[in-house]
Amino acid sequence: MQVGILTSPFGKEPFEKVIQFAGENGFDALEVSSGVGGGHIDVAALDSAKAAEIKAALSKYDGLRISSLAMYMNVTDPEKREQTISALKQGVDAAEKLGVGVVCTLAGMPVPGKDKMKTIEEDCPLVLKPVAQYAATKGIKIAMENWYATNIQHLGHWRRIFEVIPDANFGLNYDPSHLLWQGIDYIEAVDEFAPRIFHTHAKDTEIKDHVLRVVGNQERGWWRYVIPGFGRVRWGEYIAALRKIGYNDVLSIEHEDGALGREEGFIKGKNFLRIFA
Repeated sequence: MQVGILTSPFGKEPFEKVIQFAGENGFDALEVSSGVGGGHIDVAALDSAKAAEIKAALSKYDGLRISSLAMYMNVTDPEKREQTISALKQGVDAAEKLGVGVVCTLAGMPVPGKDKMKTIEEDCPLVLKPVAQYAATKGIKIAMENWYATNIQHLGHWRRIFEVIPDANFGLNYDPSHLLWQGIDYIEAVDEFAPRIFHTHAKDTEIKDHVLRVVGNQERGWWRYVIPGFGRVRWGEYIAALRKIGYNDVLSIEHEDGALGREEGFIKGKNFLRIFA
């Protein structure tokens, strides 16, 4: 198992500095914030020369690689459908140039006037199916992060989206932190969705029981995202479940912990995950 980072917190820093930080501090992989005209990798501007430059920068640090290109966007915005398809296809092309096997994105937000299930059935296939089909021709996988605010909030949504988009290269960037605070079994779901887990986020969730007892689970403020090891995710069991299904790839730390500095949080998370990985 490898430990990596999502590069977004370094958004104002040049990619070379991110590579240096990761390489000098013993990380294995980078989930690179990417986009059309922005991010650490501009997928629209990536040509063979730039790809070679990035590969050379990575090669200075033994084993450091790009685990995925991160293109998190609202893919179900009906006014931007064609732009979204084009952007994700450019992301696939960039991944191919870089020798990266996964492009991460989102399942989109509910379309106005529709709930999440109806958006899954009517709108997600219009964007994500042609992208998945295009990616398959390049040997690339499309992985959705299961952020609860998007259309794949719970496992019923997951089941339905894979019914309407059954393509084998269409799956998940699996994040247990979004499931834990909802009371969803994030370990059992690993078994059910094993063929769909292409990438993983390593993010934890702190539960403030004393607040929950006062405000109830329909209110905010009783949970927050933290660095792995500072919350309630049972990492030993979770990583064992991943190993059991044959996933032996990246645990990509997504740093959203306001109690820890950027570099400090990543390093503490890596040191903790190394116990199991």
